[in-house]
Amino acid sequence: MEIFEISQNFPKEEKYSLTDQIRRSSRSVCSNLAEGWRKRKYKAMFISKLSDSVAEAAESQTWLEFALACNYIKKEKFEKIDQKYEHIFAMLYSMEKKVDSFCKNSS
Repeated sequence: MEIFEISQNFPKEEKYSLTDQIRRSSRSVCSNLAEGWRKRKYKAMFISKLSDSVAEAAESQTWLEFALACNYIKKEKFEKIDQKYEHIFAMLYSMEKKVDSFCKNSS
């Protein structure tokens, strides 16, 4: 939601590029995780969705870097959100390392 809030202040000419892209990728982090959670019966599917979540988080970070470079967000805001993404990466990697505890009935 924080990404959505900051992207509301992006210039109108960014609507179909940066704004849509960063909103899409940031939402995909949690939607992929939710989908993977429901498919955790299948270990490979769960791992795949964790990987997709990591990729979307990395994409979101990249779009944030563009927003910073274009002066759409301040450095302090960028650093705050970037740190949150680093925390998300750590959680996702931890989940992947402990995949068997999440996928007890995996195929």
